[in-house]
Amino acid sequence: MKNDSKLIKAFLKEKQQSHLYRKAHISRSPQQPHMQINGKSMLTFCSNDYLGLANHPEVLKAFKQAADKYGVGSGAAHLISGHSIEHQKLEEELAEFTGRDRALLFSTGYMANLGVVNALMERGELIFADRLNHASLIDAGLLSNAKMKRYVHNDMGALQKLLDKNTTKNTMILSDGVFSMDGDIAPVKQLADIARQQNAWLMIDDAHGFGTLGATGAGLLEQENLSQQDAPILMATLGKAIGTAGAFIAGSHELIEYLIQTARTYTYTTAMPPSIAAATRASLKIVQNESERREKLNQHIQQFKAGASELGIELMPSDTAIQPIVIGNTEKALKTSTQLQKEGILVTAIRPPTIPEGTARLRVTFSAEHTTEDVAILLMALEKNL
Repeated sequence: MKNDSKLIKAFLKEKQQSHLYRKAHISRSPQQPHMQINGKSMLTFCSNDYLGLANHPEVLKAFKQAADKYGVGSGAAHLISGHSIEHQKLEEELAEFTGRDRALLFSTGYMANLGVVNALMERGELIFADRLNHASLIDAGLLSNAKMKRYVHNDMGALQKLLDKNTTKNTMILSDGVFSMDGDIAPVKQLADIARQQNAWLMIDDAHGFGTLGATGAGLLEQENLSQQDAPILMATLGKAIGTAGAFIAGSHELIEYLIQTARTYTYTTAMPPSIAAATRASLKIVQNESERREKLNQHIQQFKAGASELGIELMPSDTAIQPIVIGNTEKALKTSTQLQKEGILVTAIRPPTIPEGTARLRVTFSAEHTTEDVAILLMALEKNL
């Protein structure tokens, strides 16, 4: 865009008129189902704190103790002087938890995705990406300078047809594990089979599955019993079900060593604070030791799906904590969200360009900290306003 304030003003006005303008909500309370937002008490169904760990006493305790011991900031990048013993222990524990050789911490999931794809792919090579992948995976592919072909969402036939035409030596298949706006999951077993046949990298972004899926909470790949050999590159974030911040890549010893040498978003940024790493270590123990949190989350999901069915509210085909209700019209989706806020319920309206035109929706998400009464209140409000 040109350096012209008139153009910027016109752009902002157009966004407002088309009901696509975005504003942050200001909270004055911890991340939990009942919050103070914009000066009002709200029952929220829009957080990714799926297991209710962001405000857990043991996680807070670990954070405070580590801050007292190590200070607030890490002070430097990992490869300078910013890699503390807390970072090292967390990487080792993440590797063990996910059944991978090694794990490597990144400051955010966005940086992890950009760093890995740009380190492994270059101009003249090919990336095959699901059409509904998260923006960070899309940007990772674009910035790598490799050619990116996007296949129809979860359509393995479409992916295979694209791969059949492939003649490049180095290829990568990129997919979300749990799709953040639809809540459905990728057919990762089929993706692993196809990647193996094509000798292609397979990278799964399990941001929304890690912590909530699998027998121990290790995510979608654990749920589907896929090993490091099946899915060589696993990315997951720590700011959703784990309740803290940051992200990691897990894979073979050689992969992690290669990324340490080549991933620019790892090398050229300050490490996360040691206190965040310590808090995450405490959170991981809770995830593994308190399976009842996942059970409770699943009970809320099933309660909501059953209640919505009884009320004739059509949901997207999802069995995860993400339960979208497609409204279609952007203005209507925003008005419905606004009306729910007036009644003390916060459910975010997701609008283009985050999702395709004509698919504006209410994105309902659940936490283990919700109660059955909370879910019932939501259902009554939706019945009234949809």
